[in-house]
Amino acid sequence: MLHMSKELADRYVALWNEPDPATRSALIRELWAPDGNQVLVDPPEEIRAAAAAIAFPVPPLEVHGYDALEARVTRAYEMFVEPGEHVFEAAGEPSVLLSNVIAIRWSMVSTATREVVGGGLDVVALDGEGRIRTDHQFIGAS
Repeated sequence: MLHMSKELADRYVALWNEPDPATRSALIRELWAPDGNQVLVDPPEEIRAAAAAIAFPVPPLEVHGYDALEARVTRAYEMFVEPGEHVFEAAGEPSVLLSNVIAIRWSMVSTATREVVGGGLDVVALDGEGRIRTDHQFIGAS
């Protein structure tokens, strides 16, 4: 299982760096189940502050299905990788938490200095075919 989880983690991290939209779309369909989702568990401070300002609890941010996942990954690519300033890399080996649950640590690295400038942890639950059913992303968990 560890070998399979390493391959999944490598493909998962590579997806966020993929410059070609068609390849990115194909990778999403290979990695995620059709009804797969990603939940950004700890939204950015601006979102938390805006929710608090109107007396709402901090909402988790979620995307569901291929089109929404594609928009999410594409936007992250456009913001962080496309300008040439950062790249995403695996940060250590993935951890197998249960037979179908894997933790993937990643870092956002400066392309100029190789300094780690961000990172996170994704806890993914797989379906029976080994595709991501749920992805809970924690930003800043390094």
